[in-house]
Amino acid sequence: MIHALAILLSCQLAGEVTARAIGVPVPGPVLGMIFLTILLLTIPQLGRIVQDLAQGLLNHLSLLFVPAGVGVVAHLDRLGPDGPALLAALVVSTVAGLSAGALAFAGMLKLLRNTDEAPHAGN
Repeated sequence: MIHALAILLSCQLAGEVTARAIGVPVPGPVLGMIFLTILLLTIPQLGRIVQDLAQGLLNHLSLLFVPAGVGVVAHLDRLGPDGPALLAALVVSTVAGLSAGALAFAGMLKLLRNTDEAPHAGN
């Protein structure tokens, strides 16, 4: 478990260092996740090492939303004047995220279908 945590935190640290060093507008943890994905693709044994920890984190993911909920409750007085703008931002961002996911899925599905229909060499 300690090895898995060290791998995850090392990837996050590498992402943070890279993001700050090259000044890209991408959060360090996102770069760290990309690094982790590359590691898992190149060294499949790491998947078995981090699997239990990752599953445990996913099982308790709802705990990570508690601070956000506390922040909302702490600033309830701002919901009155800023409520409509916050609601609009929430709706627009949700629709945009779902649309982007659906378009990406449709594009990949089309790409995979075109790949399957392509003539194979040697036939």
